[in-house]
Amino acid sequence: QVQLVESGGGLVQPGGSLRLSCKGSGITFGRYALSWWRQELGKEREWVACNSNVDDGTNYANSVKGRFTISRDDAENTLYLQMNSLKLEDTAVYYCKAFIPRSDNDYWGQGTQVTVSS
Repeated sequence: QVQLVESGGGLVQPGGSLRLSCKGSGITFGRYALSWWRQELGKEREWVACNSNVDDGTNYANSVKGRFTISRDDAENTLYLQMNSLKLEDTAVYYCKAFIPRSDNDYWGQGTQVTVSS
């Protein structure tokens, strides 16, 4: 019954911006730490950013630090990823994840494609 649905992906030119959304249903986002991951074609999935449900603290991968901003709206059960100054190497499928403490079954969305191309 729990679903995470990403949206907002698309084609953008280098240097452009994109805002990704992750809408949760059957889950209360305010209870969990949330994160964004991405996976380039033929590569392993990598962590991008995380947001704490306790203190709203954020952490970012070095590759996106200063360019991406993770945020949440718990009232709307939505996680966001503001992506600025996009680079070709940002091209990937982006996934959101809800971290479930003391569980091996974290929740993942199905992903949204981001393509950075000139």
